[in-house]
Order: sequence, then structure tokens, then C-alpha cells
Amino acid sequence: MAAAAAAAAVGDPQPPQPEAPAQGLALDKAATAAHLKAALSRPDNRAGAEELQALLERVLNAERPLAGAAGGEEAAGGGGGGPGEAEEDALEWCKCLLAGGGGYEEFCAAVRAYDPAALCGLVWTANFVAYRCRTCGISPCMSLCAECFHQGDHTGHDFNMFRSQAGGACDCGDSNVMRESGFCRRHQIKSSSNIPCVPKDLLMMSEFVLPRFIFCLIQYLREGYNEPAADAPSEKDLNKVLQLLEPQISFLEDLTKMGGAMRSVLTQVLTNQQNYKDLTAGLGENACAKKSHEKYLIALKSSGLTYPEDKLVYGVQEPAAGTSTLAAQGFAGATGTLGQIDSSDEEDQDGSQGLGKRKRVKLSSGTKDQSIMDVLKHKSFLEELLFWTIKYEFPQKMVTFLLNMLPDQEYKVAFTKTFVQHYAFIMKTLKKSHESDTMSNRIVHISVQLFSNEELARQVTEECQLLDIMVTVLLYMMESCLIKSELQDEENSLHVVVNCGEALLKNNTYWPLVSDFINILSHQSVAQRFLEDHGLLVTWMNFVSFFQGMNLNKRELNEHVEFESQTYYAAFAAELEACAQPMWGLLSHCKVRETQEYTRNVVRYCLEALQDWFDAINFVDEPAPNQVTFHLPLHRYYAMFLSKAVKCQELDLDSLLPDQEMLMKLMIHPLQIQASLAEIHSNMWVRNGLQIKGQAMTYVQSHFCNSMIDPDIYLLQVCASRLDPDYFISSVFERFKVVDLLTMASQHHNMVLDVEHERSMLEGALTFLVILLSLRLHLGMSDDDILRAEMVAQLCMNDRTHSSLLDLIPENPNPKSGIIPGSYSFESVLSAVADFRAPIFEPGGSMQQGMYTPKAEVWDQEFDPVMVILRTVYRRDVQSAMDRYTAFLKQSGKFPGNPWPPYKKRTSLHPSYKGLMRLLHCKTLHIVLFTLLYKILMDHQNLSEHVLCMVLYLIELGLENSADDDSEEEVSMGGPERCHDSWFPGSNLVSNMRHFINYVRVRVPETAPELKRDPLASTSSDALDSLQNSRRPKVLQRENSGTAQVFSLVAERRKKFQEIINRSNSEANQVVRPKIPSKWSAPGSSPQLTTAILEIKESILSLLIKLHHKLSGKQNSYYPPWLDDIEVLIQPEIPKYNHGDGITAVERILLKAAVQSRMNKRIIEEICRKVTPPVPPKKITAAEKKTLDKEERRQKARERQQKLLAEFASRQKSFMETAMDVDSPENDIPMEITTAEPQVSEAVYDCVICGQSGPSSEDRPTGLVVLLQASSVLGQCRDNAEPKKLPIAEEEQIYPWDTCAAVHDVRLSLLQRYFKDSSCLLAVSIGWEGGVYVQTCGHTLHIDCHKSYMESLRNDQVLQGFSVDKGEFTCPLCRQFANSVLPCYPGSNVENNLWQRPCNKSTQDLIKEVEELQGRPGAFPSETNLSKEMESVMKDIKNTTQKKYRDYSKTPGSPDNEFLFMYSVARTNLELELIHRGGSLCSGGPSTAGKRSCLNQLFHVLALHMRLYTIDSEYNPWKKLTQLVEDMNSQVGNEDQQPEVPILYHDVTSLLLIQILMMPQPLRKEHFTCIVKVLFTLLYTQALAALSVKGTEEDRSAWKHAGALRKDTCDAEKCYEVLLSFVISELSKGKLYYEEGAQECAMVSPIAWSPESMERYIQDFCLPFLRVSSLLQHHLFGEDLPSCQEEEEFSVLASCLGLLPTFYQTDHPFISASCLDWPVAAFDIITQWCFEITSFTERHAEQGKALLIQESRWKLPHLLQLPENYNTIFQYYHRKTCSVCTKVPKDPAVCLVCGTFVCLKGLCCKQQSYCECVLHSQNCGAGTGIFLLINASVIIIIRGHRFCLWGSVYLDAHGEEDRDLRRGKPLYICEERYRVLEQQWVSHTFDHINKRWGPHYNGL
Repeated sequence: MAAAAAAAAVGDPQPPQPEAPAQGLALDKAATAAHLKAALSRPDNRAGAEELQALLERVLNAERPLAGAAGGEEAAGGGGGGPGEAEEDALEWCKCLLAGGGGYEEFCAAVRAYDPAALCGLVWTANFVAYRCRTCGISPCMSLCAECFHQGDHTGHDFNMFRSQAGGACDCGDSNVMRESGFCRRHQIKSSSNIPCVPKDLLMMSEFVLPRFIFCLIQYLREGYNEPAADAPSEKDLNKVLQLLEPQISFLEDLTKMGGAMRSVLTQVLTNQQNYKDLTAGLGENACAKKSHEKYLIALKSSGLTYPEDKLVYGVQEPAAGTSTLAAQGFAGATGTLGQIDSSDEEDQDGSQGLGKRKRVKLSSGTKDQSIMDVLKHKSFLEELLFWTIKYEFPQKMVTFLLNMLPDQEYKVAFTKTFVQHYAFIMKTLKKSHESDTMSNRIVHISVQLFSNEELARQVTEECQLLDIMVTVLLYMMESCLIKSELQDEENSLHVVVNCGEALLKNNTYWPLVSDFINILSHQSVAQRFLEDHGLLVTWMNFVSFFQGMNLNKRELNEHVEFESQTYYAAFAAELEACAQPMWGLLSHCKVRETQEYTRNVVRYCLEALQDWFDAINFVDEPAPNQVTFHLPLHRYYAMFLSKAVKCQELDLDSLLPDQEMLMKLMIHPLQIQASLAEIHSNMWVRNGLQIKGQAMTYVQSHFCNSMIDPDIYLLQVCASRLDPDYFISSVFERFKVVDLLTMASQHHNMVLDVEHERSMLEGALTFLVILLSLRLHLGMSDDDILRAEMVAQLCMNDRTHSSLLDLIPENPNPKSGIIPGSYSFESVLSAVADFRAPIFEPGGSMQQGMYTPKAEVWDQEFDPVMVILRTVYRRDVQSAMDRYTAFLKQSGKFPGNPWPPYKKRTSLHPSYKGLMRLLHCKTLHIVLFTLLYKILMDHQNLSEHVLCMVLYLIELGLENSADDDSEEEVSMGGPERCHDSWFPGSNLVSNMRHFINYVRVRVPETAPELKRDPLASTSSDALDSLQNSRRPKVLQRENSGTAQVFSLVAERRKKFQEIINRSNSEANQVVRPKIPSKWSAPGSSPQLTTAILEIKESILSLLIKLHHKLSGKQNSYYPPWLDDIEVLIQPEIPKYNHGDGITAVERILLKAAVQSRMNKRIIEEICRKVTPPVPPKKITAAEKKTLDKEERRQKARERQQKLLAEFASRQKSFMETAMDVDSPENDIPMEITTAEPQVSEAVYDCVICGQSGPSSEDRPTGLVVLLQASSVLGQCRDNAEPKKLPIAEEEQIYPWDTCAAVHDVRLSLLQRYFKDSSCLLAVSIGWEGGVYVQTCGHTLHIDCHKSYMESLRNDQVLQGFSVDKGEFTCPLCRQFANSVLPCYPGSNVENNLWQRPCNKSTQDLIKEVEELQGRPGAFPSETNLSKEMESVMKDIKNTTQKKYRDYSKTPGSPDNEFLFMYSVARTNLELELIHRGGSLCSGGPSTAGKRSCLNQLFHVLALHMRLYTIDSEYNPWKKLTQLVEDMNSQVGNEDQQPEVPILYHDVTSLLLIQILMMPQPLRKEHFTCIVKVLFTLLYTQALAALSVKGTEEDRSAWKHAGALRKDTCDAEKCYEVLLSFVISELSKGKLYYEEGAQECAMVSPIAWSPESMERYIQDFCLPFLRVSSLLQHHLFGEDLPSCQEEEEFSVLASCLGLLPTFYQTDHPFISASCLDWPVAAFDIITQWCFEITSFTERHAEQGKALLIQESRWKLPHLLQLPENYNTIFQYYHRKTCSVCTKVPKDPAVCLVCGTFVCLKGLCCKQQSYCECVLHSQNCGAGTGIFLLINASVIIIIRGHRFCLWGSVYLDAHGEEDRDLRRGKPLYICEERYRVLEQQWVSHTFDHINKRWGPHYNGL
């Protein structure tokens, strides 16, 4: 425990004591402890107590510094066996004393027995896997450990698994946090009742020992802490101290785990104030204690804290007094103290110091009390322990100890109070910390346990002023990073905002404090206290105003900004977390009428804060140009509380609204944001860099929109509903800078906007008005309606997965709001609006997730373009929604053309907001609409279909919401209002639509075409003109009947503003013009303007009808529908008008206008009667005509280009479909590599690079694009069709002894043990593991073209997914991955046809020919290009696999080895093709892998090389097969040299390949058939021999007997019984059958053999050979494979191979023996073969028998079978330890081929720079590995030096992957996906199908 604690006796002057007794004492700890315990148990225990104290003084002495911690003053503290031992000794003493002489383990067990374990309370740290069940949780922070979760019943609940970020504790058993139904079995029992009372003497010693122990720990912490010199304490020193204290803290932690009884003792010790006083005061004579106390005081002081003297005591003792004094103090001396604090914080601001101070003074007067910030008084161990925990920045061990104590209720309360008391200190430490992330996590780890409990939070709020403390601490924290706001008035602004560039905001350092605040506000009782306390609300609004206007953007007008700051992330996060989240928390408690008072309070102080803000930034009426801030939290608080008040609390809106002037100010900044959004999307801010776009996107993004854009738009709606509509509309157009565009003239000059931005800004302004007028989110929609609208909008943009929908739908951020994701309403709405599309797997390999797609009726009735526009982050999503809508209309036959966005009926408005509709009925808007309709009709520039669409939408909105009371409105228009009454008589849209406007006077540039004609003197007119320059002469000719003054939007707006201000100033008599900043007057450079008069003679109705003609391109196209069918007017909701384009929209509007008034109906009819051709624009200058023509030409060119592109795309598609059928290995149409026309004698190849066709020749060879890869798929075949299961428990291990590879390995090594090496290497095939598989995409190229192609790839610096240096490339045509070129052998393509003649040579002749041909040595062809290529490709083939998979001979590099490797390559490819066909040839037909097969070319290459190695004719197996040897004994070989492998042990398929590859190519068919026939006889004999070994002794004698009877019949050689009996009698000559004892027979249950089962056995034995031979024949001679039933496969293949005589009758059952065609007398040759075996079994009978039984029936390879539920895998593997380092790996993975557990990227298992997964992929799959990553549920594929993420085969209930288990929902196996994975593995198509590969550099 102490560095030299128990060794105090050694050389220390303190208690002078010789060494020996100390040793004695140490030996006898137990006795001493027992003695003391007895002494203390007596009634008078003073003596015992003193004795114990003395002992503890000595043992727990913190005098010496911890070894090496406090520097080298007292280096190791004298002898005593070294410091480590001393500490251990002290701990041993403690354990002995606690146990009172007994054993410590027994003591622990005894204490545990008294544990009333009602709570789990398990504490975990970061990265622990825990669970959260929303169904059972009361607090959103509830979490359970895995054990409690699995022991509880949560079936059907909404739960998820998660990896803890900050650590946490299990809440099982705590009914404050979760419902009791969710408790696990252990914690359901309220066990306190049946636990006996703790016997007093059990824990008596603990009560004495622990206070000293804890005090000792505290002394160490005091000693170890050295106040840093200038910078923060060096982490290293602190960590060193902590490391040395590890055993002590662990000891305490173990004590807490002993259960409730021990915890209550600890609680007593930790909270007892008397103990603390006695031990720590340091006033005794003990110098050491004194020094320690001094260090403690220094530490307090350096933390900027004062240690109050007793008379000044504040805090926990007398909270009531505390509060009152605080309030009373009023805080005069605050400034002084603040200054002080600042200087002690070493990071004081330099330049902004003065400002900071000034601001702070203002703040402090409102805040509560300085002492919150800097008074700490410790009265118990607990308090000082927490102090040091903070000082040392929350060491994990200490945190865990403090949390482990929480199940003790008394401790919980004490600890919470202590935590609150230290809150300010925590904030200071956090701000200074270098590791603020880790520290934040640890703080939250603690606080979430304390503040989630409502009861506790309420208690602390009442007793310790928790809310005051939190708000003050937050305020102080933010004060340290304030800067002057530059919004509006840069020079004189008094407003300060947080600086988003500061670390505090950038690193989110504030989040632990904010998250605690949000947490406690979620409790009703606490939130109500907050909302009632006016002082707190003022302080809080003060806090919020720090964020008002932060991160100001100024538009760059000249050059691009040099450095793009990324501070906006910090700004948005800060507003969301520090302002919006607490706001949602408070709102959730203002839901009912009774809470009206709270809302009034918030609104009142919010308005006050806003008023202060406007004053501080000197705001009058115009926002400063070219700047925008997205952060207006005060506006948003105000808006959201207004909305709540009207929606839930039935408050009268007007009672909460300020005066008109304030409303005008309130609307300015939100409107500025809307205009800026349009500017940003019009690329006007492009010089500010990408980050400004980022801000515009974040502002509307789903996590932010309901705290940002929604409140802003709502606030604008409120302002609009209460302000003068003309004023509001003109403000909008002025903010969007498009006023100048709104003129009837065809040319205008805009002073504030470039021409190219005009159109998109006009679209922006109109779109904004449409959103403003049609959005009902806060104006009367219910929560379910809102959810439905949001969901429909998201689904219309794109089909969505369940999780992305949850993410995209702005949920109410407060967890207690009831609309939780996944809640009942969410699911029910989802099923109402969307259909689920199950996850499909596209053959392209891109895996689809389960998606939701809108139902047809949603498209039909609910698609709402306005909502879509509001919610799109990317503009392309709007287009995507329209495209999908168009597709729906086409498909359902509702509308064939290009539709316009549909008009959607809106929910009715809440009565409080009815005023909003006045916007639609104000003259200003009507003038704008009229002007725009006219301009569109006249084809003025800069107007788009989108503008027309929005204009019509607004007209329709106006008709839908027509004002019923026009009469009185007419009257009210008095005085100056009449300024534009000759435009329109009233303000009702319905009547204004029919009003004809004859002439308009406009101001135009002198160059305008309008001036060319003489103005009619007699006419006078109204002019719409929108110049900013309002200093226009106001000379009005009143006498002229129809004239009025020039109408200017801006002037109107200004006048309105003035009137309102005057009204409020009660100075109605004098009209003052507000001073207009000079910026706004027209710049001098503007061209001269003159007045012109235009003849218009249109009304809105007539313009609409003409537009109809224009849009339809026909004269008189509009015919009023009611003339035919009067019904139309009665029920105007006609479905035919719901969907359509502009023509439909116009018709719909005209119909609505007619319905609303008989006048309109009559006028429409009139207009239609005298319809005229649309008026052409009066004059079009040549220049304008030119531009128009140019536009048209451009449009046509564009259409042509589109058409061409479409055609090209479809051609490309059809090519891809024919050429690149990679993706579905099933139904491939074989693309013949060659064109098989019989008359052509030579194959012709197309080179895909140079495009020339021609034959392959010696000097310019053509090659096939191939991919060579090593494969161990064959080796994974087992003899069992059931795949193995993935092990999910310790006892389930998979052993590979039964795999094909293992069996073949054993066989080869057995042969090599007893036979001659060279002969062994010809008796088997290798390549079951690491065999080389060759596949092609079927495209060919010239080899020289390929070389230059590779050269160009090498020089191409683009990052490819493959490595050119390794020869990798992609096929130039189909882009399939490849790594070599296989030369095509020149020669005729139809040689097979020539040799098809029925051959009439005898078998004997053929056998001789074969022998001769094999004997000819194969000279390597002369050095041609072709032969060089053949050599290089052979080298590639060898290098494809690892050396260990090539070298099997005992003498390295022997030619036999090469030979074996080469024919095995052929074998591997044939066997794999068989597997791709499903393991049999029943399906027949051309090869399914047809176009991919390159066996023909491969055979040429192999044969060419094999013929370089001649087999000695002596040893050529052909001889043994076809000739009798005179002297059998000579064959056996002498004793000393090993014999050759007996022919019956040879693998017949290998022999077939050897024989064929030894022949000169091309091979003749008759020779092929001859070889197959000869080999079949051997095979048949092997089958009989194997059968004989399988049978029992009785079976054998019966068979032997039966066959002997028929030996002399005529067809004895073709009768299996005869042959079998002969084989048995021959083999009986050796010891083959004698060896087996009775025990073996007992093991193998005897099979009852019948003739049928024997025949079946023989056929099964022979089938694999027949299949390979037939495939080979198919490839070499191009014959089709017949298809057949499974049961007749043998006979069909036999006849196809020519084994069956043609005259074979099919009536009696087929017998395999009838295929035999013996080259020499059967019995002689069998004798000869059997002799070799009998002579071997003389010595090795066991092995002899084993070698005879060859397992030839392998089932198809499979991956391991996975469990249904992913959790089973996860729970077993994620805790499994690595076999090398026995730690739990960070990224565990498991191989899906063999079940091996590996560490991904684990350094522990690294061997020669290869990490374990890469190594395993080489050993298990020869370079291909398939691993399931346990912690991510994803499968990763390793192929050679590359890897890719394949995807997941586990999906959740909604058909989605959960990569990295982020959502933690239960996952289930998706069988289809797993089949696809297996299919890709077996067919070796990973490289082709998966697109995203990257190099792994052996690091996986």
C-alpha cells in the first residue's frame, strides 16, 4: 500500500523499532487480527481500538512518497524488500484485519450471503456491449447488461444492442428507470424481506479499518499531485501515480462487489463527517499529515477555488440560508472577483479582454452568485475523493469504484449532492483538459446514472439549487469564448456571440454539461421549477442570446475566399445541442391548458431578449446587405412556444404577440435566411466556397429542420398573418432582389442582381411564397398528419429503407414526446402509405436492401411537391420525385406526357392564422401575378416554366381560399391607399381576375423596343415600375381620368413601414421618410430611363385563356367545359384535372374561377367567343429574334443529342447483355469462341483491341483472356451432403479430416511411405488444395496487342483496383478481371469432324498405335512467338499457386513433380466444371460454363509441356494395362529398392489424363475411345476389389462360390459375379483379408448385399471417371452431352463414350459389366494386377486394405451452415479470446469455409508481416478467404492481394443490413444471400461480380 509503509520499521526514525519484530508480525498477521477482533468485541473496547489504531498508523503510513512518483528526492525509500512488496504487505494486512483472523475468501463469501441484490448495478466502460429496450424503459437512457437482458423476457419489444460510448451501468431492478416487467429473473424478487440481518461482528473490523485505508489513499492522491509549473499537469506524472495506486483502488472496487452489506459500511465511512474531521484536519503533531493538508490547500487554491473559513460557510449544510443570501447580495463585488478568477485561469483573452470584462459585468448582475463558481468546502471522505477524481481527470478505476457504490440508496443521494457541489469545478477542469473527449465520456458516465432518476433530480434541485448551478456554470463556460458580433452594425454593435472557432465549441467540450441539463429538464418536476423561476429564465435567455447571430457569413464579391472555414459544423451542433434540445425538453412539459403560465413566461422573456438584441445590433428596418447568419435561436424559441401555445394550450395568439413594429423586425432575419438560400442555390455565394452550400444544406437537413427552417417559416407565417399584406409581399420581392424584373417592359435594368441570377431568384421568391402559404406544419396539422406528410415526402423522392426513413423523418427531438422512431404510430403510418419490397439480389452483385415504396394511391392523392421542396437537401431529389411521379402516371395510364407538380388540397387553417390568406388577396400580389402572366405570354426573357407553374399555383391557392367579404374591404381603402386602384378595383382575387387593364405606363431604358412607336397622346395609363430609386418626381396629372401615380413596390413598402412606426409614435400628423441608406439608391451608371405607354387590354382571365392556346400550340384550344355539361360547375372536383401539365392547370383554374362567380363564368365565355390569335409582342427587334432563334436551335440540338445518347445507350445495353453474361453463371448462352462452319478449315478469332479478325498463327498468335486463380474449393468436398454447422459453443469444433483434400493427402503420403516416389507421383492427382483454375470471359486478342495494352495500363497513373505489375488487367471489351492470356493453338477448328468417321480398326491395332504415339518424344517446337507464349503462360500457371501446393515429391524439383502438377491442372478444371454443373452430367446440353471454358486451349498448352517429359517405356502404365508380363516376380522389385505402385492403387482418372496428354495433339477420337475402354477395365476391377474388402467373410465366400459356378460360360469376362469371385480368390493369396479381427466387424454394421446394391455400388464407383471422361470428350471433340435422368446417367454416359456396344438391347436391366472390353484375357490380366497387391499385403495388410477402398463419391462443397439468429454467433464470438495472446481481439472474424476463429488486423497473430486473416486465406483457400466479421456482421472476401467487403447475409426484420451493428436490431439469416455467396465461391466469380476491391497489404 505505501511505498515503504510496512517497512517503516527499516530505516525510518518514526517509531524506532528493530527489524526482526516487524518480520515476525508480518508472519503472524492472522493471529494479530484474531486477537484484535476479540479485543474489540468486548463491551469495553477502548484498549483494542487504540492498539488497532497504532497498528494501522504503522501499516498504512503514507509518509513515504509512492515509489518513484514524486521524483527522486527519496529514491526508493530504503530497503524493506522494495516498494512493491511493502504495498502488497499493507494490502495483505488490510485483508487479514477485515477478515478478523479468518480466511479472506471465506470472509468475502460470508458477506455476500447478506447481499439484498435487488439492483444489478453492473458498471461497464466504453465499448461494452449492452442493450436498451424502449418498451421497458421509463428513462430514455435506460440500459441493461447482456446477462440481465437475456434473462429477462423482451420478445416482441423494441430493443437494440449497442456498444457503449461513454460507459454505463445496468439498470435492472431499478423501477425509477425501467418497468418491473422488464426485470430479469435474478432481480425480480424483492429479496430484502428474506435476507437475514447482518451479524454485528462480521463487519466490525471493516468499520475500524476502512476509514484509515481511505484516508491513506487520499493522502497518496494529495502527495502525488504536483501543481504544474505553467502548463497543464503532465499526463505522464498523473498516470504514474494512478498506476501505482491501481491495487488499492481495485481493492476498494472488490469490496463494493461484495454486495449490499459491505456497501453500506463503505457508505458510512465515506459520508461520516466526524471521521473526516478527525483524520484530515492535520492539526496534530504528525508532520506528515500537516504537509499533506498543506498540499490539499494549495491544490484547492490553484484550482481557482477558495477554502471558506467557517464563518462564511455556504453550501450543503444550510441550503435555505444560502439561497436567500445569494438573492439578497445582489452582487456588488462581482466584478472584483471575476477579474481575479480571470487572471488565475491561465488562458485569459488578450485583445478582447476589455470587452469580455464589460460584458461579464452586465451578466453577473443577473446571475445568481459567485460562490457557485469558486467556493468548495469538503466535509467528508466522499467529497475529497471526488475532488481528487476530478483533479486527476476522472481516472477510469476511480469512476468505476464511485459508480459501483450506487446501488446503495443513501450513498446515491450523498454522492449526487457532492457531484452537484463540484459541478463548477468539473467544468473548469474540463475546459483545461487536453483529453477533453475521454474526460467528457467519463463525466457523462457518472452524471447519466445520477440525473436520469426523476426522484433524485427533484431532490437535488430543491436542496442544492441544481438548476441555478447548471445554468450559471454553462453561462460561465460560454463566457470564456465570446467575441463581438459583426451582424448589422459592425462598428457600434454591443452584442457578443460565441466564437465558433474556439476549441470549446469546435471539440464540443460543452456537451457533457449540456447533456446533463437536457437530461434533468426531461423530468416534469424539475422543468416546472425552471419555467416558474423568472430569474432562471432571464439567465437562460441571456445564455441563448450568445448563440444568436453566431458564425456570420459575409458574401465574397471579388475573389474566392482563401481559407474555407469549417466552423459551421460547430455552430450548427451548438445551436442544436445547447439551444434547441433544452427547448424541446421544456416544450414537452407545456402540453396542456394548465401550463399556460409557463408559456407566457418564456414568451415574455424571449421577446425581452429579442428587443435587447435588436437594440444591441442597432437594427432599424433594413438588414445589412450581403450577410447572413443561420443561427437565430431566440426567434426559434419564440416561434416554438407560440406554436405550442396555440396548438396545445388554447392560448389566444394575439395576447402573446408584440406590436406591429416588433413584428416587422422579427420577420426580417428569418426572411433574410430564405432569400439567402435562394442566392446560394443560384450560385451567388460561390466565392465563399463549398462550406456555404454545406450550411444551406444543414439548415434543411432532417436532424436540424424542425429546430431551424420549420420555426423560421412558422414565424414568417405568423408575421404575415398580422402585418399588412401589401407590405409583406413587397418585402419578399425586395429581399429576393427581383423587384426590377416585375415590369411589363420587355427590357429592364436590375441594379442589385446580375441577369443570370434573375430567373432563379424569381423562382426562389415565388417558391418561398408557395411554401409560406401552403405549409401547415404548425398551422393546424395533427402530429399524425405531420408524420404522414413527412413520410410521403421522403418516399416520393426515393424508395427508402426502414432505417433511413427513421433517420430522415425529423422526429420530435425530445425523447419523451411519444413520437419515437419505431413507435406504434410510425409503423402504422408506414404500412398505410408504403409497400414493402423484399430485398432482391441483382445478378450484378449489388445487393438490394428491403425497401419501402409509395402505394399507388399515395402518388394519386398525397404526393405533395411543396413538402418535397421543403425537405430536399439536394435539388436533384425534387427532380427525382417528379420523375417517379411521371413514371407512375404513365404506368397507371393517368397521363402520358410530362406532368406538372400536382396541386394538393391543404388541411384547413387554425382560426388564429386566418390572416395569412390575406396575402393572396392583396393588390400587390395580383399586380405581380398579372405582370408575370403577361411577360410569359409575351416571351420575355428570364422566365421559365417553373415560374409559370408557381404563378398558377398561387392563383389557385387564392381561388381555393377566397375572401368572402370583399364589400367592406372596398370601403376601407381610403386616402393614400388609392394609389394604385386603377390597376384593380378591390383586393379580392376572384373579382380582380376579370378586371381588364387597358394601358400601362412603364419606365424603360431608352434603347427599349417599346419606344419606337409614337405614344398615343390621349391615353394615359397606370405604370408598373419597380425602380429602387424612389426619389422620382411625384407630379401626378390627377385631371386625366384614368391615370394614377407610378407604382413602386419598394416605395409602397417603405410607406407602410413609416405609417406603422408613426402610428406607434402617435405622430400621425407628420410623415417622416425613413433615411434610406445611400446603397439603395440607383447607382449613377444606370442607363437613362424614359416613360413609355403600353397597350395591354387584358385581364388575368384573358391572359390565362391565351396561355392555354400558347401551351397547347392551337388556336381556340380552350372551350369552357360547362357549356357541354352543366354538372361540372356543381361538383368541380373532377379527377381528370388532378394530374396533368400546364394546360390542365389552366383549365382547372378557369373552372374554379367560373364556379366562384357568375360574372367570371360569363366573361370567360365571352373571351372564348371573340377569341383572337395570341397577340404577338408589339415589335421584336432583329437582335431579339436572333436570340430567340438561337434558343430554339439550341433546344433542337439538345433534343437531337438526347436522342443520339439514348440510342447509343440502348445499343451499349444490348451489347452488354449479349457479351457479358458474367453475372448469372446459370443460364448462360454459350458464346462460341469460334465460328463453327464446317467449310472453314481454320478457326478465326477477333482481337478486341485492334478489331481485326484472323486465325491464330505461329508468329502472331491470338490468345484468350483468362483469369488464373488457385482454388481449394475441391478440397472442401465432404462425403456428406449435409453442410457442417458453424461452431457456436466450446465443444463444437470442426475437424477437417473428412474433407476431400485431407483424404487425398493421407493417401499420397501413405503411398510415398511404401512405394517408389516417381511412381507415386503418377498414381494420384494433386490440386485438391491450391489447384489452378482457369476461366475466361471468351474474348480473344492478339498477344502483341495485349502487351502494348499492358504497357499503357502501366503508364496510366489512375488508381486501378488491380495491380498491373502482377500482370492483372481487365478485358478491354467486357471489363472482366483477368491476369493472363492463353494462346490459341493454330490449326483447324473442325479436325473433330474429320475424325468422326466410324473407325473399323480393331482394338488391338489402336492400342498399339497409342503406344507408338506415346513413345514418340515430343520435341519442343522451334522458337516461335507461339512457343514463347506457351512457355510464359505455363510459368503463370505455376506461379498462380504456392510452392507447397506444387511440390509433393521427396526430391525437390524432380521432373515427375512438374508432370504431376501439369496433369493435375487439367484434373482440377474438369472436376470444378463438374461441380458447377451440380456434380453430375444429367442436365447435359452444351457446357453451362460453355463460353467460359478454355479447356481445349489449356489442353494444348499442357500437352505441349508434358511431352517434354517422356515416361520410361518400362514404367509406362499403358503397358501394364494392355500387356501380360512373362515374369511376374521381376515386377515386384528387389527388397532394397521400393516397389512401384500397384496398378490397382492408381487413380484411374489421373491415368486417363496422363495417357491423353502424352499423345501428340490434336488427338484422334478413336484413340481417345480406346484409352477410355482400356482404363474402364482397370476401374471395374478396382471396384470389385473395393467391394470384396467391404463385404464380410461370409459375403466373400458366398460371392466366391456363386461366381466360380459360372466361370466357364461364354460371357464370363462380362459377368460381374464371375469377375468378383475371381478377384476374391486372387486376393486371398495374400494376407489382405486375414487381418481383420472380429472387433472391426462389430463396428461396421454389416450391409445386406443384394445383386442390386452391388450393381449400384459398382456404378457409383465408376461414375466419377465416366463423368470426367465425357466432359473431356465434349471439350476435345465438341460433342454435345446428352441429358438424362439421374438413374440412367451411367448407361447414357457409357454409350456416349463408346463403351457400350451399339447392339446392346435395353429391355433387360442394365448391368455395368456389359461395358467391359478387355484388351487381353481378363483373368490373366487380373491375376497380374492382383499379384502386385498380394505381394505388398504380405508385409502391410492394413495399409493394403486402406488403399484399396477409394472414396470416390464426393458431395458438392458447401460453406458452413449458419444459425438463424445472428445473436447466437455474436454472443459466442465477440467475447472469445485469441489463442495466441488470450486477449479478446478488437476485430474478431470467423472463416466461413472451415470455422477457424481469427483476429482481423490483430498484431498478436502476425507472422512475417502477414496478419492472420491473410495467412489463413492462403492456408485454407489458397488465397481466397471468406470471413464473417463478428462485430460488423459483414462478410469480407480476401482474394490474393486484394480484398472487398461483400455485404451481409444477416438482415433485420425490414430486410436491411446492419453494418457495424450500429442499430443493434435483431438480425436473421437471409438464405438467398448466403446461397449467392456460396455460388460465387464455388464458381470462382468473386473477382467478376464484386466491384469495389482494394489492396490489403497483408494487413488483415
